[in-house]
Amino acid sequence: MILENRLFETLKLGDTASATRLCSADDLFIFASATGNYNPLYLPGLDGDGDGQAEAMVPSAFAASLVAALLGSHLPGPGIMTLSQNYSFHTRAKADDELVTKVTVTGLDDGVVTLAAEVTREMDGTLILSGTVRVQAPARPYRVDGSTLPGLTVRRHRHFEAILARAEPLPLLRTAVICPENAASLGGAILAMKHTIITPILIGHLGKIQAAAVELGADLTGIEIIDEPQHANAAARAVALVHEGRADALMKGNLHTDDMLRPMVDREKGLRIGRRLTHIFVMDVPGLDHPLLVSDAAINIAPDLATKVDIVQNAIDLAISIGIAQPRVGVLSAVETVNPDIPSSLDAALLSKMAERGQIMGGFVDGPLAMDNAVSMAAARIKGIKSEVAGRAEVLIVPGIDAGNMLAKQLAYISHAEAAGLVMGARVPVILNSRSDSSMARLASCAVAAIHHARMHQATE
Repeated sequence: MILENRLFETLKLGDTASATRLCSADDLFIFASATGNYNPLYLPGLDGDGDGQAEAMVPSAFAASLVAALLGSHLPGPGIMTLSQNYSFHTRAKADDELVTKVTVTGLDDGVVTLAAEVTREMDGTLILSGTVRVQAPARPYRVDGSTLPGLTVRRHRHFEAILARAEPLPLLRTAVICPENAASLGGAILAMKHTIITPILIGHLGKIQAAAVELGADLTGIEIIDEPQHANAAARAVALVHEGRADALMKGNLHTDDMLRPMVDREKGLRIGRRLTHIFVMDVPGLDHPLLVSDAAINIAPDLATKVDIVQNAIDLAISIGIAQPRVGVLSAVETVNPDIPSSLDAALLSKMAERGQIMGGFVDGPLAMDNAVSMAAARIKGIKSEVAGRAEVLIVPGIDAGNMLAKQLAYISHAEAAGLVMGARVPVILNSRSDSSMARLASCAVAAIHHARMHQATE
């Protein structure tokens, strides 16, 4: 966008400019953060007046700022100084309204420009704001490329919000929660229950579970609790509940991952269904317009090609469950060309060819791709890579657990992503969270598990 002004001597009465702007929920969060005005009437998802409905109104000052933006960017443009403004606000716009802003020159007097201003709703022409504003015209010509100016990313997890909205109406997921013996792990299960996503069955040390509930201020009345003090026995009991038809999912509490997984991979009494167990992060990365799946970052340390086939297929299956119809899978390496000295590049090329031949199904698979040309169209174009996946990968397959763990934690701690964690390849989804995960991450993990279970259950009916 080129910003260019008009000097006083070039203006004439009746000159006009207009702009149309979709007022998104993110705009309202940005405006609240910039101004410090956290009136709940103006914030999406909050009920500011107690009527049971979220208002998400557009603040009057936001509508006025649209006029200021038009004046400062177009007419008269960069370099103006506002002298006075007089507005009337006729009604309120709401999030997702398209607003049309218009200014018209009505007076010219010794370098001072008077303009009539109005903001209307594009859909029906409803008048939101009208009034007049006086500005000092720019003193010198000014022209700049506005695209070089810094942008903003809102740290809001809208993809998880959409996943929760899909999960809450589904049948409750009967979930065996293994050793929820601290506030974080028990709190995640209780929160998912309150959101009507799971029915928890708590398995672990009764005294520690009750102490965690006291710390949370949670009432465990009506929740089944199986007293099993030993972690290994608690994990085995959870697996038995699946075989008994009493549990549709497992959820990790405050125990080591190895202790939880050991009874699941038992050849006689475990939950294996032919594929290897693989872990998938479903990540909501602020600024990214789709969820991002990363696998495997928690279970398979240095997977061979056969294991990577299962990693890719499990990730595709989960991506389809959460609404990505044909997932684009980027198989990562340090380079985007096959190099015999880099084993991950060879595996990536083989996985890509296997997908072409139908040995991996349900998505587009391409590799090797470096991280930049997997997620950036600009980087893919510069490198001359043309494929369905390059620059727009929705699933990232990492070479090994080191790379996966680093990537996921970089996204979480530097890019402020939230990460749901699920283990696939078992008879039921396994909700696997880190001890440091937030309540949103635990809640989202339960929601992803419920959505996947519902799709798999529907497919078998």
